[in-house]
Amino acid sequence: MKKLLFLFATVLFSTTSCTTTRVVHTTPNRNVVIVSKAPRNHTVVVVKGKRYYKWNGNHYRKTRNGYVLVRV
Repeated sequence: MKKLLFLFATVLFSTTSCTTTRVVHTTPNRNVVIVSKAPRNHTVVVVKGKRYYKWNGNHYRKTRNGYVLVRV
């Protein structure tokens, strides 16, 4: 019974992960960083009526392609 429970827990925890893969793109002409998915611990900041997303000390703006790193 313990082996079955251990096997179930191993399979359960190996299929789910706390970290998600984020893809970061940079354009060749400019230094633009695009992140495809915001992390769970992001915060929403409103500056002059515009919505920005903040995590790791950086501010991002949401676009169709993902989140673009901006200076606020």
